[in-house]
Parts: sequence; C-alpha cells; structure tokens
Amino acid sequence: MAFRKENHTKETCSASLNAVKDALYVLNGKWKLPLILTLQDGPKRFNEIQKSIGDITPKILSKELKDLELNEFVIRKVFSTTPVTVTYELTEYSGSLDRVIDELRNWGMQHRERLVMNRKTAPVLEEVLG
Repeated sequence: MAFRKENHTKETCSASLNAVKDALYVLNGKWKLPLILTLQDGPKRFNEIQKSIGDITPKILSKELKDLELNEFVIRKVFSTTPVTVTYELTEYSGSLDRVIDELRNWGMQHRERLVMNRKTAPVLEEVLG
C-alpha cells in the first residue's frame, strides 16, 4: 500500500486520525451500514427491516435505529393509523455516505476474490513445494 507523504505533518496526521475516529464512532458496529443499505430502496417498517437484515435482535435494531436517527441518517415517521404505523427512511444527509459505501463494497468484493483465489492455490503450492 502506498503511503502518501505529501503535506504529512504532526498536525495533519492528528486531524486525519480524529476524522477517522469520528467516522468510526458514528458508523461503529456491524449493523449501521447494513441498515442504511436496507433502507436505500425506500421507507420500511420495523419488522420489514428486521426481516431484511436477518440475525439482528429487536433490542439491537431499536438501538441502532435510534443512533442513526440521532446522527441524522434516518427519520422515524409515526402515522396516526389504527394501529399506529411507524416507518424509518433515510435522510438526504445519508447520501453523503454513498461514496464510502461504494468504496467498501468494491474493496470487500476484491478482498473476497483474493481470499478465494488464495484458498484455491494454497494446496497446489503445498504439493509443489512439499
């Protein structure tokens, strides 16, 4: 991996580190980005979100949705129907993560492909070297 040294000072390093820490604080855990991805195709009710995500418990889902709401990525809308209907949808601000999500997706696909390729070649190398 190439390390960019241009404009590398203690101050810029510290600022970069703080920015990454801030981003990770907001998007921490394994559920925030999958929740955002799930809501990209439109508003959903709580149970719809839980079904599309899979292994998330209602307690954790509730906490994660509240965190996303506090950080202005999700809006919770309550409709006065009988029974009350509650939906969750992405805010316009959540679109600021589009490039981050795209880059993570691309990297994840490359990483998975690399691991699969290395698993296929590892036994062959052992036989040749063995």
